[in-house]
Amino acid sequence: MRHIKIWVVAVVALIGNNASAQTDYQKPPAEILELADVKAPSASIVSRNNKYLALLDRSLYKSLEELAEPELKLAGIRINPENFSLSRGTYYTGLKIQHLISKEPITVKGLPANLKMQSFSFSPNENYCAFINAAFNKLSLWVIDMKTGQAKEIIPSGISATMGSAYMWGPDDSYLFVRYKGDKAKMPEVRELPKGPATQDATGVKAAARTYQDLLRNKQDEAKFDYYTTTSVVKAFVDGRPIQQVLKDGVYKSFSYSPDGKYLLAEEVRQPYSYTLTYGSFPSRFNIYDINGTFVKTFYDRPLQDKVPVSYDAVEAGKRSIFWRSDMPSTLMWAVAPDGGDPEQQSEYRDEVFQSDYPFTEEKLVCKLNNRFSGIEFGRKDMAIVYDYWWKNRNTRTAFIDPSKENSPLRVIWDRSTEDVYSDPGDFVNTYNQYNRAVLQYSKDGKSLYLTGEGYSPEGNKPFIDEFKIADAKTKRLWRADGKSTYERVIRIIDAEKKLALTSIESPKVYPNYYLRNYKGDSKPTQLTFKENPYKALADVSKQKINYKRADGVDLYATLYLPAGYDKTKGERLPMLMEAYPTEYKDAKAAGQVKESPNAFISLYWGSPVYWVMRGYAVLEDAQFPIIGKDKEEPNDTYIPQLVADAAAAIKAVDSMGVVDKNRCAVMGHSYGAFMTANLLAHSDLFAAGIARSGAYNRTLTPFSFQAEQRSYWEAQKVYNDMSPFNYADKLKEPILFIHGDADNNPGTFTLQSERMFQAIKGTGGKARLVLLPYESHGYAARENILHMLWEMDTWLEKYVKNKKEISMK
Repeated sequence: MRHIKIWVVAVVALIGNNASAQTDYQKPPAEILELADVKAPSASIVSRNNKYLALLDRSLYKSLEELAEPELKLAGIRINPENFSLSRGTYYTGLKIQHLISKEPITVKGLPANLKMQSFSFSPNENYCAFINAAFNKLSLWVIDMKTGQAKEIIPSGISATMGSAYMWGPDDSYLFVRYKGDKAKMPEVRELPKGPATQDATGVKAAARTYQDLLRNKQDEAKFDYYTTTSVVKAFVDGRPIQQVLKDGVYKSFSYSPDGKYLLAEEVRQPYSYTLTYGSFPSRFNIYDINGTFVKTFYDRPLQDKVPVSYDAVEAGKRSIFWRSDMPSTLMWAVAPDGGDPEQQSEYRDEVFQSDYPFTEEKLVCKLNNRFSGIEFGRKDMAIVYDYWWKNRNTRTAFIDPSKENSPLRVIWDRSTEDVYSDPGDFVNTYNQYNRAVLQYSKDGKSLYLTGEGYSPEGNKPFIDEFKIADAKTKRLWRADGKSTYERVIRIIDAEKKLALTSIESPKVYPNYYLRNYKGDSKPTQLTFKENPYKALADVSKQKINYKRADGVDLYATLYLPAGYDKTKGERLPMLMEAYPTEYKDAKAAGQVKESPNAFISLYWGSPVYWVMRGYAVLEDAQFPIIGKDKEEPNDTYIPQLVADAAAAIKAVDSMGVVDKNRCAVMGHSYGAFMTANLLAHSDLFAAGIARSGAYNRTLTPFSFQAEQRSYWEAQKVYNDMSPFNYADKLKEPILFIHGDADNNPGTFTLQSERMFQAIKGTGGKARLVLLPYESHGYAARENILHMLWEMDTWLEKYVKNKKEISMK
């Protein structure tokens, strides 16, 4: 691995002394460092038949050196050219496996010395598990025999993961399908002069595109994209036999096999490529092969998707969402929009669902939907459950259909708003059929299905298990978490007849662990995992849900943390750090619905505001900031006044409790929360300072929709301009700290957004600081960068909030 000098750190600039500089990496105070530098708890993976539990160890952060590894940005993906994988991927450094119920451990032997495990999975019949080991310059495929615990390498090199997962288990446990590049090495870096300029044409046809990043720019990029994404598909055998080619070289976006294991469906990306869209919109061809790679037929030629409207209810014309039906041997299904994918076009139905059995020559209409198709679950040949959705009015429907009939009528079970979480009936429980595919779980008599859900309520989430009667769609409550002191959620049903479920139980001070619960009676659940709380320093911190109202009567809530030992009766009022993220609604009643449990574990991550409760701050986390569009009005038509009203209500609530000094409040947010932060400082005097991470501040640079705003800039110029804090940089007088990754790949939040916003404040006499974190994308990953970010935030809060002085901004 190449080495870098990690003293090259955050680029910073500070107004006040007009300084621009680079500074060495810093660490936050001990109280924060103790929480930020803990050992990450292991990740849990349960095998599909509930036989095994794998516990995977991981590092909490990457190192800066890892983040600085070579990276190519091509067609919306980021590739590590050294080992042909997606860059910035998560990996695991340790593995333990146990029998789920008995907790009996399986001793795993022979793992690679420098383990960087990715893509861990159990085989269909759970005789093996597999994983990719990522070295600096290669990927290798390993399998573990579950009987012996012995790990062995079955492909030492030549694997590619640039287009997603490097492998997929075959129909049985004897082999895996693998993306294989052979002995192809890193593309030679030859400086090639262009043969001419890169050109694009607007032909008079509407072809709007969102502000994607990492796009192709020229023919050289096209050549690199082809080089790094082209692979064959081979069979790799667990017994060590030589690999066998199945599909010849191509750019395989995806491939999957039929439930009976006889056919392969492969989506192959084709030219011409686009310089305004990511590879997901490139032309592609859906080909069908037999399981050994013999070509059967081309099922669908998908054109370049450059004319899809930007509306959130818009979809591509032609066949889409092509997949194998899970309860039939070899039947393909897909959806087609009669309105051509354009929601502005009038149509009696918005989607039609089709299917085709082998040999895939005849198409049969399954059903017609009033909204867009969003999924289907199969039970029997004559029964399935179909889902549809319409964004504009937030409507979703769930209905029974008979897929054995042509154009089956719908028996609607639920017709509801996705915003109304209190009416959420939950999700149907699945099991696995003879093809090892997920299907609906029936009761023994075949008359009932089962549901599990979060159980949203004004008191907080109380997850449940229901029996659902097929005949009349009525439900019977089998179990519900009491929610008094713990938050217990259902991971999966182990045995519906014996009423056994795998659940996770946690409380504010107790880390989530798996339990086996018999929900037939009141017996105590059996603990299966024993992960410890890594944040014991927070043991005496106070956590409480607070409920309050906006000035217009909208119900709001937030989580309030107070320092250990704080006693408000002594009259001390605390400085406060508030974190929020605006959410758009069409229903004011739904906006105030509680969507979490007050008993959830106090969990931290790199961007959490809760660290500062250890520094003597009151912390208001996840304060609800609804932006509501009433009647025909869109939410963003009144974005600014609603945003300020949300903030004012939160500060009034904590001020009335007597715990917060309303003159020493800071607001922070990430991404759309950063956009919120800049707007609050520009349009109110509620806060002493702000912290905005990885945001976008000039909406004219995201002209074809952003967040939940469907309209383009030219359809809603006033909305775009009014919402852009860049236009009000001269009004932004409270100090604001901008932090941004200098390799942000999120659509819309280009690093340039923070740079230009900072320059606007600088040019109009405001007070700000800009910190650019080397190599970071939209979410931050390197330990050095994250600890420095926490130091920057703490320094800012100490100076401008806790120890605030009245400074004239004139």
